[in-house]
Amino acid sequence: MLRGIDVSSYQSSSYDTDGLSFVFVKATEGRSYVNPKLAAQTKRGRDAGLVVGFYHFLWPGNLTEQAEYFVAKAPERRGDILAVDWETTGDGSHASNSEKDRFIRKVKELRPHHKVVLYCNRHFWLNHDTTSYAGDGLWIADYATTAGKPRIKADWRFHQYTDDPLDKNVADFSGESALREWAGA
Repeated sequence: MLRGIDVSSYQSSSYDTDGLSFVFVKATEGRSYVNPKLAAQTKRGRDAGLVVGFYHFLWPGNLTEQAEYFVAKAPERRGDILAVDWETTGDGSHASNSEKDRFIRKVKELRPHHKVVLYCNRHFWLNHDTTSYAGDGLWIADYATTAGKPRIKADWRFHQYTDDPLDKNVADFSGESALREWAGA
């Protein structure tokens, strides 16, 4: 299993990269928020030679506008991975299945040479998802298990297994070269 983390404005721009193969950086949320540490956190990952991904926190409604906003703000380099973070928003709402699916398809349309994955927690996957559509792969959050053993039956690419002291992930690839090949680097 390859090791990685995901970071947002809550984490330092000088996060530890030792032993990591990848990092996901929060880029945007809705149609108005951009992570103020996006450039510095991206540079840190690139300078360390990591595969870099970017995620968008999805809000219900305005899917085309959110997808356009995300791809306009997320850095673009060959081999970058794009992700949609599908979970409950700060106001207690969440995008529907069809909205999640439309967002992924729109991002794929806008950035056809990039892998686009779905991030959600186990509860959302088992209780809210009805389409099983995850674009190019599922990034599942399940903390009540060991790294690489999420409690789902679906195929997955990334597993977020803890948020202590930060979001730690593993990737289901035979090695770093396999991850880079899959990502198109």
